[in-house]
Amino acid sequence: MDRMSALKDKLKADLTASLKSRDELRLRTIRMALAAVNVEEVAGKEARELTDDEVIKVLTKEAKKRREAAEAFGNAGRKEQAEAELAEQAVLEGYLPAQLSDEELAALVDAAIAETGAAGPQAMGQVMKAVNPKVAGRAEGGRVAATVRSRLSAG
Repeated sequence: MDRMSALKDKLKADLTASLKSRDELRLRTIRMALAAVNVEEVAGKEARELTDDEVIKVLTKEAKKRREAAEAFGNAGRKEQAEAELAEQAVLEGYLPAQLSDEELAALVDAAIAETGAAGPQAMGQVMKAVNPKVAGRAEGGRVAATVRSRLSAG
């Protein structure tokens, strides 16, 4: 239980550093990220320590929330709030693995289709199950699903 994820350690160290350097943006973003990680750790039947992969999932979810909020603020004409959300998203993305390019994602999806022998749109779930562990944290679920859908209908 005392084995903390390296990513969570880094977040805590960066929290201290941003507190000392008075970097308000990083400070509030990292605090929010650690709070989300803590909520996830105590969710469920018993408290547990998250692995790096689980911390990445939490941070990915938080980054997605920021992007969606920025879009909503932008559409409502609230430019300053939208920029603040995008700035927080950029801080979070600094802790996430690099996102896959469209070509890399398509190659992984094609490999999963070949591996499962899937054909046609009805096999989407089967392909998603095979490809999701390979892209974890490196591509958003909606983007993966859209790529799988287009590859299956093209093939």
